[in-house]
Amino acid sequence: MAESITLARPYANAAFEVAAADNALAQWSQMLQTLAAVTSQPRISELLKSPALTAEKQSEALLSICGDAISPKGSNMVRLLAENRRLALLPQISELFDTLKAAREKSIDVEVTTAYALSDAVVAQLAKALEKRLDRSVKVHSTVDKQLIGGVVIRAGDTVIDNSVRGKLNKLAESLSS
Repeated sequence: MAESITLARPYANAAFEVAAADNALAQWSQMLQTLAAVTSQPRISELLKSPALTAEKQSEALLSICGDAISPKGSNMVRLLAENRRLALLPQISELFDTLKAAREKSIDVEVTTAYALSDAVVAQLAKALEKRLDRSVKVHSTVDKQLIGGVVIRAGDTVIDNSVRGKLNKLAESLSS
């Protein structure tokens, strides 16, 4: 069976093309996030997997739950996904869509994990440095992990910069054991 992300990619690309043509990337992103959140709920997920429901009934149920949050073009996409028994892919479709949107807007979400809370000034300085290095606008999400001991771990898409004390100790242990 194919990976769900592989199955979701063509739908995300199609949704992105429609949204870009309509200059409605933000609206589509919000709509797909709403659909993903609803279909991720265990009771809804089970309902949508039920072979007793026709594709039409599945799409009607999902659209009635989401109400006015779904545009007419979004409703068409839901119906198409239901016909192809792909409603369970909505979380992956939403994620892929947001990745395409960020690439178009040259923006990226960056997760900064530190041993201690950072001040707003330090976060702003870090964001400025990352924007210069990544050549994108950066939105920093900061978290605290006391197990890092000190330093910082930065995750920006596929890029990970581990400059933590724990990371350095792990590297030292690896080099000593090999």
